[in-house]
Amino acid sequence: MIIFPAIDIFDKKAVRLYKGDYSQMTVYGNPVDIAKDFKNKGATHIHIVDLEGAKSGETPNFETVIAIKETSGLFCEIGGGIRSMDVIEKYINSGIDRVILGTAALCDEDLLINAVNKYKEKIAVGVDIRDGFVAIKGWTQKSETDAFSFCEKLQNIGVKTIICTDISKDGAMQGANHDLYRQLSEKFEMNIVASGGVSSYEDVEKLKYQGIYGAIIGKAYYTGAIDLEKIL
Repeated sequence: MIIFPAIDIFDKKAVRLYKGDYSQMTVYGNPVDIAKDFKNKGATHIHIVDLEGAKSGETPNFETVIAIKETSGLFCEIGGGIRSMDVIEKYINSGIDRVILGTAALCDEDLLINAVNKYKEKIAVGVDIRDGFVAIKGWTQKSETDAFSFCEKLQNIGVKTIICTDISKDGAMQGANHDLYRQLSEKFEMNIVASGGVSSYEDVEKLKYQGIYGAIIGKAYYTGAIDLEKIL
């Protein structure tokens, strides 16, 4: 199983939100320095989110994202506000390894299909779940689309990787929603990355035992609840 330590960026700083609430934000420092620490601890992959982009649909932290990639040399995936082929190409042509579509995957099926057809496994989809439904626009809106029905559509389109977040668990340090990931792994053949609430060694071990492709370590790294070097 791949461990993805996470860097969420707001105003060129590494931050963490509590359950996706922008009003409950903790600032942790320079994203590039944090990426260096990930590398020094043995990480091979980094999960990056542009929180401002997720709300605006733009790329205000593009330079910071590319600096993380160029400085660390690690596999980097980026999500947050990626809603056009131009932005997808901008990231991939600049060396980003995988681009995550969120709102656009639900609201612009043509974009999703074109992106998957052109970039194959370099395209992932973030399936952010609130009360069983897909949340969009930086988690600020809950759609009327059932999460499992959406995942089935993604698999049929040819998406290889989904990053699935239970928003109610994100940043809460209360453990991952293991029942959700078990159901997803049993039902779908896509690579599933668990996100939200992964806050202990037991969480990671259980996800690995379930056959989950990857786990995102966010707040647990920043608070010291998980020793990244040890878990890697």
